[in-house]
Amino acid sequence: MTSEPCRPPSDDASADPTIAALRRVDELAASTHAIGELMLEVAPAYLSDTDAADVLALLCEEIGEPLEHGLAARCYAISGDRRALHGTVL
Repeated sequence: MTSEPCRPPSDDASADPTIAALRRVDELAASTHAIGELMLEVAPAYLSDTDAADVLALLCEEIGEPLEHGLAARCYAISGDRRALHGTVL
């Protein structure tokens, strides 16, 4: 009688392209939140979007991020609502 080594259950979920795509969206949202926190350090939440755009324009140019993405990331960091990223980052 031979015994097979213990094998972990197969992760069929990782082979599913839909789940893989959702994981990529989650990773993008997490990195965008980190960028949003950086934007908040430069343009705090009490600033209006117009005032924040004036302050963030140079930072976004320096890091190679479109201003619209920077503002969306800032909004996402403030609200935690991914809908802030629709049409810009996501």
